[in-house]
Formats: sequence, structure tokens, C-alpha cells
Amino acid sequence: MRTSTKILLGLNKCFKAPVHPLNLQNDGVMSYAMWQYTKGAETIKFYLDFCTEEDMFKGKTIVDIGCGAGGKSLYYASRGAKEVIGVEILEKYRDEAESLAAELSLSDKFRFVCADAAALPFADGSIDTIIMNDAMEHVANPEAVIDECLRVLKTGGRLFVNFPPINHPFGAHLSDLIYIPWVHLFFSEATLVEGYKELAKEVPDGEDRIAFRISEREDGSEYFSYINHMSIKRFNRILKDKGIIPAYLRHIPLRGFLKPLAKLPVFKEMFVKMVVCVFEK
Repeated sequence: MRTSTKILLGLNKCFKAPVHPLNLQNDGVMSYAMWQYTKGAETIKFYLDFCTEEDMFKGKTIVDIGCGAGGKSLYYASRGAKEVIGVEILEKYRDEAESLAAELSLSDKFRFVCADAAALPFADGSIDTIIMNDAMEHVANPEAVIDECLRVLKTGGRLFVNFPPINHPFGAHLSDLIYIPWVHLFFSEATLVEGYKELAKEVPDGEDRIAFRISEREDGSEYFSYINHMSIKRFNRILKDKGIIPAYLRHIPLRGFLKPLAKLPVFKEMFVKMVVCVFEK
């Protein structure tokens, strides 16, 4: 084991574990799907300065990209949507999503579709609203995903995007096992991979977590393949290259008193909690 990994593991013991849905599920507190459902309001709260819930959902066909176990999709369905289609690349979540839909009596408004967001199985101009909550930082080809969203949206339709930038304190998305804020700025990816794999031995679903997060390059090195290192700078560049002018764009600071830092170049990458953006077709 690397010396740096030993240091990482030692430091990790000094930090309190944040609440994480995978750990809640392991502890029998609630399922991942139900956790998503209970957090549904939080996934849209930053848009409500731009539009109302009724504007987003009432009578509309919604696509929820990166729906996971479908909990947030079902929350959207409960807000008056005509239909919510949860798009998820992992088939394993289908049963959990459909079970919760039945439990909540929302099966008639919800459909789970296993698909790549860069190749959506929907006709041109067929969707009213697309929501990408905490998904833009995970897709392998964000440019292609944006193109697909704009293709399937109706004229006047909206794409709602929110994501934590990569240099957010937990932007590496490792906080289910590694609790150190900004850990990815202090340790190499090789160290983080080794440390994560070591910590995963302590949880019952550790092998599943490793398989989901870690892949191997052609040279044999391992890396975290489930994040694309989306930064504010990269996101802005994508919008510029595509000639997209957002209807709404906001950077939410980590805390109110950190708002000045969240406006400064370089620093804002570390002190912005959430990038919130709305596109209109």
C-alpha cells in the first residue's frame, strides 16, 4: 500500500461521515429510491426563482436524466406531471424504481427507460421538460447529451441542469466512504482509487461500488470513470462552443458568507455548491 494511501486512510478517521444514501440503505434506514423521493423538493428548489413548480410539471411530459432508482422522478410525477420518464444507464435500478412507483400509486405516470443519455430513444420535439439533476458531471459525453436534449425537446421546452463542479468539497463523489472535503485536490487519483478500494472492503456492497465507480485504462491504470471532471469553466466553454445562451444561470455558494469567493475566478470552482442552468429551445 502506498504511503500516501495510509495517510489518506488515517486522515479519513478524523472526519465524520456525511449522510449518504448508499449507507442509509445498508443500515436499513431507507431505500435509495425512497431517499431520492424525500429529496425531490431539493432537486428543484434552485429553479423556483426562475419559474414555478406548475410551470415545470403541470400536465407535461418530463424526462429525468440520470434517474437512478427513480425516486426523484416519482416526486416530479407527484407534482402534476402528465408522465415522467426516468432515463438511467443502469438496468439494475428498474425493479426498485417500479416497486416504489407502485407503492406510491404513481405507476400510471412513471416509466423507467434504460438508455444512454447521448442516444435518447425519443422522437424529435416530443418532450416538454428535461431535468438533469446531479447528472451533468457523470455523463461520458456532455456535449452529445446536450445535443440530444435539444433534439427531443419541443419548441419552447426547457432543459433544467444543476450540478456540483468537480472542485466542490465533495465533487469527486467519494463521500460514501471518503469523508475528507476537497480530498481530490490533495491526493492523486491512484491514491484515491487504492484508498476507496480499501474502505470498500468494510461495506457489504463494496464490490458493487467499486465496479460502478472504477474502470481500467488500456495501460492497466485505474481511474474513476463515473465522473467527467465537469468544472464551471468547462461547462461555460461547452455553452459558448454551442452558441447557447441560458435563459437562467446561477452559481450557488457553499455558504452565504462565502458568496464573494464564489464570484472570483479560480476560487469559485472550490466555493460554488451548485451550478444551476435552464435552457429554452
